[in-house]
Amino acid sequence: MEAELTALAVSGATTLVQLMAGEAWAAAKSRVSALFGRGRSGEEQAADAELEQARSAVVAAAHSGDRAALAGIESQWQARLLLLLREDPAAEGELRALIAAAGHAPERGSTVHNTISGGDIRGPVIQTGIQGDLHFG
Repeated sequence: MEAELTALAVSGATTLVQLMAGEAWAAAKSRVSALFGRGRSGEEQAADAELEQARSAVVAAAHSGDRAALAGIESQWQARLLLLLREDPAAEGELRALIAAAGHAPERGSTVHNTISGGDIRGPVIQTGIQGDLHFG
């Protein structure tokens, strides 16, 4: 069970930092605050303030390309999430729902365009962020 909670905390922290760095944060912020506040007004407000401070740090680190800082922030939220999951088993379902919702939240302005022509391509090709049609040729 501990390994499963740890994996969920890792996934949750990664999702949280990705949300903080993107435009989807505005839509997800209240849901994340509620997750940490657990329905208690004072705790939710404290979580909201902490999340905004963390978001500022994420945006600054992402803007400057500081991967070490991003990894550190993600590690801090992983520890927070693991503690939350241990203390409140009901948080597991809410965190899973948040992760699932974030996976379906489209980021505005994220366009992926790859063109490969000529030559002989050997090896795996992985494409993510596909929405709509996929054309080869």
